[in-house]
Amino acid sequence: MNSKPSTPVTTKGSNFLTNDTMVVNILIVTAIGMAVIAAAVGSGRDNPLTVQILIGAIIVDIVGIILASRGSALPGRVLVPGILTIAAGFVAYTRGGLYHIAIAGYPVIIVLAGLLLGVRGSFVFATFASIAAGIIGYADINGISPFSQSSRTGYDDIAVATTLFFVTAIVLRIIIVRLTESIQDAEAFGQAQETANVELKKLQSELELRVVQRTAELERRAGQLQAISNVARSIASVQNMDELLPAITQLVSEKFGYYHAGIFLLDENQEYALLRASNSEGGNRMLERQHKLKLDTNSIVGYTTLRGDPRIALDVGADAVFFNNPDLPDTRSEIALPLRVGGNVIGALDVQSTESNAFAQEDVNVASILADQIAIAIENARLFSEARAALSNSEETFSRYVKQEWSGFARQSQNTGYMFDGTRITALDKKEKYEKMKSLAQTGRLSLEKESSEITIPIKFRGQTVGILDVKSKKGNRQWTQDEITLLEAAAERAAFALENARLVESSQRRASRERAIGEISTKIGAVSGLEAIMQTAVEELGRKIGSIAEVTLELESEEI
Repeated sequence: MNSKPSTPVTTKGSNFLTNDTMVVNILIVTAIGMAVIAAAVGSGRDNPLTVQILIGAIIVDIVGIILASRGSALPGRVLVPGILTIAAGFVAYTRGGLYHIAIAGYPVIIVLAGLLLGVRGSFVFATFASIAAGIIGYADINGISPFSQSSRTGYDDIAVATTLFFVTAIVLRIIIVRLTESIQDAEAFGQAQETANVELKKLQSELELRVVQRTAELERRAGQLQAISNVARSIASVQNMDELLPAITQLVSEKFGYYHAGIFLLDENQEYALLRASNSEGGNRMLERQHKLKLDTNSIVGYTTLRGDPRIALDVGADAVFFNNPDLPDTRSEIALPLRVGGNVIGALDVQSTESNAFAQEDVNVASILADQIAIAIENARLFSEARAALSNSEETFSRYVKQEWSGFARQSQNTGYMFDGTRITALDKKEKYEKMKSLAQTGRLSLEKESSEITIPIKFRGQTVGILDVKSKKGNRQWTQDEITLLEAAAERAAFALENARLVESSQRRASRERAIGEISTKIGAVSGLEAIMQTAVEELGRKIGSIAEVTLELESEEI
């Protein structure tokens, strides 16, 4: 059994009587009142001992109340069980000995002493109660007690009473110890619970803060993705490289709030990254002097274009960078992202901010999406420019081919134009026709703003003017209607296709005739053997095919010594 201090229990919540002066005073008054009643019952009103007990009780009562009111409750706590012990013993001694009911009050007094004075107090008053029981029992056994009944008391009764008193003290001690331990456990649990509550509140605050931070981060990421979508949508329709690159830098600066954005593209030799566009004034000055960076690790853009990896530079932290570009003096943070097309780096997107630590590693993934969209837009613009240039070259080549073919077709034709005057069809003079063709080619379009006696409609095929349709009024100047113009243009369009088909047919026929003639000559040449026979057959057949308008000569080259 663990030993406990014998001082009164003062732990918070263990004994409210020890902390309440008013309660102690009430107990003192109650105990003295019981002592007075016991004295009156034991000795009668005329007994001098009763008067003495009453006077002593009043004096003790006054002293105890004074001490308690001054904050000294210990005397009162001692007086209460003490007076009750004396009162119970006095009643038992004068009225019935150990068999009087007053003896049953001693266990209660022991319990009260334990509550007021602690465990030791219960044992002290158990000892006092045992002494009182021994005195009363001894007086009863020897016949010296005041009551006149025959003695029924024995020494075994004294032993039983003493045992009962100490058992009460022991049980009370066990109860107090258990209560104290329970109270301490409850207080410890309460403290642990309070600590847990504090930790839970702290954890709740941290979680709320994390939720707020995470929400803000998600909102920022959503805003960045929305900005990327807006940038991608805006630049998707721009196909001119000279318009696309400045538009990208301006949109990146506006949508993401960065004061400088620049696009670098690699030169043909893959040695330098050339600044091609910028939105800031400093960047424009760099453009004017054709700013370029070598592909090495001495610069952020050079590192990114050389390695193909994003690079962040800050003016704070362990890897702080000193920004000393005089054109961009306000830079405090910078990020460079590679522009990739099909696994190849074609340049870099350089973004700079006036805020320290403006870029985090988490921003690289989002910014890389933007860089990929920009790279795709640049590549599409480049391919579109190349396709447009190739188409322009093809159209120019085809126009030259059509012009050449029609020129040859016109030279081989006996008549290149006809006129109908309402009665008969006559061939046109070539010189007059060429003058009108030249004049129409210079204007390229019709004018209906004023009256005229003549209107000329171009006959075009694939953008190339191959002829004219000329109409003259027999009544002088007139205003040509839109219906008449539409009719003439439709006729000119149909005539262009019909003439092109006729030219193709005739060209195919000439080609077939030429191939047939070549085949016949080759057959006859192949049918003979011998050098002289081959040469004779070749000149003879060529002369026949070409006609009598030319002489054909075939001569082998010989070296003169």
